[in-house]
Amino acid sequence: MISQTPLEASSVPTTDTLIEKVHQLSPTQQQEALTFIEFLLHRDQPRQTIWDKIEERIAKLPEDAIAELPSDSSENLDHYLYGVSKE
Repeated sequence: MISQTPLEASSVPTTDTLIEKVHQLSPTQQQEALTFIEFLLHRDQPRQTIWDKIEERIAKLPEDAIAELPSDSSENLDHYLYGVSKE
């Protein structure tokens, strides 16, 4: 004989049971539950690569901000990040 979980045995719709259980949780536990639900919703979606994310952010930059970037930034990265002498 297959045993039923409490949710399967109940005639109350699952959504109503979930809502009832969530109301019993503390605010911290509710946030954890929400984080888990969001994980479940998005886990099967294709993930963006880091390069996709970088491209999205660069696309949002105003043209004048990009124009102000130094043309030698790749050669003198340490200078622009840490202030060492340019090569």
